[in-house]
Amino acid sequence: MEKTIYIRMRNRVQVPPEGKVLLKDAAQMIATEEVLRDLQSMEIYQLKKEDGNIVVIDIMKVIRLITARFEDVEVQTIGPAQTIIEVVAMKKGVSIPFFLLIWFLLFFGSAMTLMNFHDDVSMKSVQEKIYTIITGKKEAKPLLFQIPYSIGLGLGMILFFNHVFKKRINDEPSPLEVEMFNYQMDLDNYVILHENKESMKRVHDD
Repeated sequence: MEKTIYIRMRNRVQVPPEGKVLLKDAAQMIATEEVLRDLQSMEIYQLKKEDGNIVVIDIMKVIRLITARFEDVEVQTIGPAQTIIEVVAMKKGVSIPFFLLIWFLLFFGSAMTLMNFHDDVSMKSVQEKIYTIITGKKEAKPLLFQIPYSIGLGLGMILFFNHVFKKRINDEPSPLEVEMFNYQMDLDNYVILHENKESMKRVHDD
């Protein structure tokens, strides 16, 4: 009697250097209990030094391995047809000097960007005019207007990026997270097309 195995490949799996990739790591599976035990322990790839940091596992390779071990099975695939294996080395501790350097560059780089933007749009003169319209007095340094504006600018950035340090304000993703997600999807699609040896074939004329 033919048995059915349902398999869904994961989008991305992180594996240590020269590690083994088991089928349970690369895919979700539904099968009978006896078959599922064998599938979970099945090795589908052994990472090597020459592989670099990205390997693409194609669903066709997985089906060949399954059908070679189980003769009377039908494999039904759901979802993506490839899994990206990302080789990830052990994380090192945070270097305090490196952290301070990055913080310094980001802080002063952001400050310079804001100041240059405000200078380009003549923000100082605009604030002076607004202050004069509201109070009827001319002031070269309208701090009563500039200080709340600066605080509001910082709060606006926090709301825009939806984060206070590592804490998320609400469940809605920030525009930066959406852009990073789109970039990751484009990167994954590129890797699948260019790193997967089964996605391209060159036919030579005899």
